[in-house]
Amino acid sequence: MDLYVVRHGQTWANIESRYLGALDPGLTDLGRRQAQALAEQLPAHVQALITSPLLRAWQTADYLNQQHRLPICAMDAFRERHVGVFEGLTQAEARARHPGLWAQNITRQWDIGPDGGESIKDVFLRVQQGLQFLLDAYSGKVVVLVAHGFVAKTIRALARGDCSDFYDWQLSNGEVLALENL
Repeated sequence: MDLYVVRHGQTWANIESRYLGALDPGLTDLGRRQAQALAEQLPAHVQALITSPLLRAWQTADYLNQQHRLPICAMDAFRERHVGVFEGLTQAEARARHPGLWAQNITRQWDIGPDGGESIKDVFLRVQQGLQFLLDAYSGKVVVLVAHGFVAKTIRALARGDCSDFYDWQLSNGEVLALENL
């Protein structure tokens, strides 16, 4: 399978550098332009279009699908990491409102997450199960997956079998991670 992981276009929360997680805003004008431009960066012969169920990913997938006219399949496995009490906050706000959690560097702990949120381990397991489904269902096919920043870095780490640059590597809004011959 050739997998093209697309990070959704920009939202208002991305502009303000807020933890977005499970919040469900739509795309900004720039985000819509990014989604439209993505269509030119993807292969012409896409055979499956998968998306996170969150609005920003769904809207991006809809723009991509104007060219391909495929059924869009939403998979919960590829939703963004829920960051609990940090949802909607900037880092400064999270630090001020939840100093104890912030002091634990809670968003970078493997086994625990912010109160009400997911751990990194939970996200890895969820995404790994979703990837296995894609590999089984779309072997030898070209698949576009529209998802989120944390999901993209998780997929990349799983595909490489290496987390050494997990916290440093980023996929920006409206960019593509190409993983061929999975």
